[in-house]
Amino acid sequence: MEGLEQVIREHAFFAGLDEGFCTLISGCARNVRFEAGQYLFHEGEPADQFYLIRHGRVSLGITAPGRGAVSFQTLGEGEIVGVSWLIPPYRWSYDAKALELTRAIAIDATCLRQKCEADHHLGYDMMKRFMAVLIQRLQATRLQILDVYGSHG
Repeated sequence: MEGLEQVIREHAFFAGLDEGFCTLISGCARNVRFEAGQYLFHEGEPADQFYLIRHGRVSLGITAPGRGAVSFQTLGEGEIVGVSWLIPPYRWSYDAKALELTRAIAIDATCLRQKCEADHHLGYDMMKRFMAVLIQRLQATRLQILDVYGSHG
């Protein structure tokens, strides 16, 4: 388990996180890998984990009526995939697909939610970190919408 704890401690998303919290989170972690073209998850499925990308690239996308799959963001090493695990109803609101061989650490959402509930300091720290990701993703999506609809004006 020490290997995973070290990776979590060194991952950009968890920069400055309390050592004890890193230990708690690593208890919910496991290594995963996805081949190019493999989906990490699909829109509507239970959001039962999130991923810390160690290597590779992941495309976030939605299926738009009449347009098919539309990618709205590509994430890479050091980034996090999945914020829907934190807020009920715990369902993915988009698809995530590996664009190339991707290695990541999967964090079990139920496990981490229980630890956040038991230690509200951990929960508050996680909420602050994930809100920053959420705001950044919202801004990226907003800019993409402006680009798509602005070019047709």
